[in-house]
Amino acid sequence: MRREGRITAGQQRALAELLPPLELRYAPQPAELGVLFGRVAPLVVEIGFGAGEALAARAAAHPDQDHLGIEVHRPGAGRLLLTVEQLGLANVRISTHDAVEVLRDQLADGALARVLLLFPDPWPKKRHHKRRIVEPRFAALVAAKLAPGGCFQLATDWAPYAERMREVLDAEPALANLHPGFAPRPAERPLTRFERRGARLGHEVFDLEYAKR
Repeated sequence: MRREGRITAGQQRALAELLPPLELRYAPQPAELGVLFGRVAPLVVEIGFGAGEALAARAAAHPDQDHLGIEVHRPGAGRLLLTVEQLGLANVRISTHDAVEVLRDQLADGALARVLLLFPDPWPKKRHHKRRIVEPRFAALVAAKLAPGGCFQLATDWAPYAERMREVLDAEPALANLHPGFAPRPAERPLTRFERRGARLGHEVFDLEYAKR
């Protein structure tokens, strides 16, 4: 569902002025990514990018790749847009639509070099577990969209959810765990405010990394 929250004047300007030329607008049909990005390059998708710190750092470090961020929290989209403007990034595009529908309807099978899902809502209460994004159908969907050898990277600071993620992904026949259990923390991922807050609270971070068979 679309989430609004408090939007600053700067974020509001970014959404009004900067988003339109960079937006992947939702339509229930495959998107013309070459037109959207103005070129053909390996495509990296981050689902739920929050304030966009990790996505912006990744796009700046890998100008040879295209980066699509999907985030329904519009203040977060506004923050990323401001960073894109500040850094002059030409390889970032944004969708503020539901991630499952974007993956299912707009991105072709085998089109993605990498998919990232960093610190999704763990929905810790048992009655809310059905809202968790990592479940068998989602794992199969991501696997279908990855190119052979493409990578699915995840992180969470909620231990029970980490175990459930691994259980679901280990059961997906099109994905192979690249590590014997959890993965080491990727050196390229910046320490975001969210992760720093979790560290202050004593939360352990669990990383997972799977490859398309």
